[in-house]
Amino acid sequence: MTFSYPNGKKYHAPAQEAPAETKTENDHVIFGKRGMRLEDAINDSNDYYRSHGRAVVYKKPTPVQIVHVDYPARSQAVIKEAYFRTPSTTDYNGVYRGYYLDFEAKQTKNKQSFPLKNYHQHQIDHFRRCLAQDGICFTLMQFADPDTVYLFPASTLLDYWDQYQGRHSIPRREVVAAGYTLSVGFAPVIPYLDAVDALIARTAPQRKGTIN
Repeated sequence: MTFSYPNGKKYHAPAQEAPAETKTENDHVIFGKRGMRLEDAINDSNDYYRSHGRAVVYKKPTPVQIVHVDYPARSQAVIKEAYFRTPSTTDYNGVYRGYYLDFEAKQTKNKQSFPLKNYHQHQIDHFRRCLAQDGICFTLMQFADPDTVYLFPASTLLDYWDQYQGRHSIPRREVVAAGYTLSVGFAPVIPYLDAVDALIARTAPQRKGTIN
């Protein structure tokens, strides 16, 4: 199926290669023993948090306009061409403890650095707008490590982005130092709310107002 942006430019999904020992047919990095892609693991974690009344977070739907459908049979329809109505912003949003959460999920096959090209200008602009409204914004990063995910504050990501002309990636050691390490578990798979609590506490002095 072919996707196009509103300006007619064809969409090409970025290739995401995984280590040979964890490669799937879609070449996505997955969690070693869990057999989950990063997106599936986050969705599973969000289901867990909602069912336990801890947070209400969902993956944002991507607005798509269908322009060409084939009907090989009466009971079948095959979408052959579509385009994105507007550029997507970030992957997830919701509410937790009275705070608005907004975050993106990204992964790389690299072991020691995270490419900034994995992000797009409209996502960076979206983070800036949400942070200006005191939203809790971050990105979940996965390197070529099936058992660890990092929560990296969007404010720090913006600092690196503003230096993009000088550097094209964030060293893993700096992700560890400025972010929060999340060990993959079972209930939930990715316990990111624990890190969100720490992020809220860390940024509270700089926030315009604090919600109790």
